[in-house]
Amino acid sequence: MVVRDYLIRNATDRSGKRIDVVITDGEISNIRSAGDADTTRFKPDTQFDAEGSLVTPTFSEPHTHLDTAMTVEKARVNDSGTVEEGWDVWASVREELTKAGAKRRAKKNLEWFLSNGVTRVRTHADVTASGWAAIEALLELREEFDPIDVDIIAFPIDSVVDDPDTLDEVEQALEMGVDIVGGLPHKERTRERGVEHVRKLVALADENDARMDFHIDETDDPQCRFTEVLVDETRRRGISSLATASHATALHSYPNTYASKLIYELSQSDVSVVTNPLANAIVQGRYDDYPKRRGITRVDELREAGVTVGIGQDSLLDSTYQYGDGDPLTAAHMLAHFAHMNLRRDVGDIWDMLTYGNADIFGAENYGLSEGDEGSLVVFDSSDPFTALRTRRPRKLVLRDGKPVAKGSRSVSVRSDDSWDELTLDL
Repeated sequence: MVVRDYLIRNATDRSGKRIDVVITDGEISNIRSAGDADTTRFKPDTQFDAEGSLVTPTFSEPHTHLDTAMTVEKARVNDSGTVEEGWDVWASVREELTKAGAKRRAKKNLEWFLSNGVTRVRTHADVTASGWAAIEALLELREEFDPIDVDIIAFPIDSVVDDPDTLDEVEQALEMGVDIVGGLPHKERTRERGVEHVRKLVALADENDARMDFHIDETDDPQCRFTEVLVDETRRRGISSLATASHATALHSYPNTYASKLIYELSQSDVSVVTNPLANAIVQGRYDDYPKRRGITRVDELREAGVTVGIGQDSLLDSTYQYGDGDPLTAAHMLAHFAHMNLRRDVGDIWDMLTYGNADIFGAENYGLSEGDEGSLVVFDSSDPFTALRTRRPRKLVLRDGKPVAKGSRSVSVRSDDSWDELTLDL
């Protein structure tokens, strides 16, 4: 990635302050009051007038599936809408996927992410699909698609306990260059097998000094309790800061006494949590009559306890979730509704999760909007965080290390009194 010097003029930070952001050699070298930066240092194509628009660090996407993305047209319909049928549908098509096709779809998905201001992506990839087509495609794409840092998770969808080859496939993926150990303990046939599943994969991660990110307790069943096993196993080994519990939707169904205990253990362990509001709003509650649960873990209680919580996109146009646009604000907008985080006082918490929470899950360094931080920034087509979340308009500008990598705009006019007036969605 070629870094550049760049100037963003007349932007607004999250506190409402107007600023100029000076980027030198790919890093933020100076933040001044709007109008105070020396514009003569920069050529016209290396400066941007934000016109008062919001500027933040770029987004990080902590949970998606680039290997399954956009395969919805290749698979039969998921008639029940359950995650279990989604697994079965994926299993019916994964052997037919080619490396070229997987790479093409994954690249398109990354371009969507980039257009929305994402410069880090953590993707799960099924290691039990034969031929290694998706893994090889993602490894190549990671090297070729410079604007986004891609972390790949070896995701064992099949049983680790009943099929010893699955564990070998995870290990082989690590040897090929995959970064992170995945897991899916609640898919094992019994509680005991699920516990063994977690222990085997944590041990493998420890042996390879690898991070972990498990699909865990992604169910409405209050008896599904594998997050506590992940916490215990990683704490005993002193590697809990390397672990992420993704989904953890059963937490919303636990009795309050047990939920309180688990949240406390999470807060003491440094295990992070990722909620995926879009897909889980669809697949959870499928076995309920009324009222129907909506698949959002206890975000407010986790954050109050000091647990790092991120917001993920999850599946996109596949057998589990047939919508999706690669925009973190879409997932955050869904969270605002289903987690009752729709009040103005909640806006800061949502943006903290989208930015610093997600970046922390990646272990990102020099991330933020301060001098010395990386010059990777997003200029929104809104002046404040609330309006940006509410309207979710195309990003005006995305910088990666001082280099423009995406830009967008949207203009709509309405006719009144025989004249066309440009419509603004700002208050």
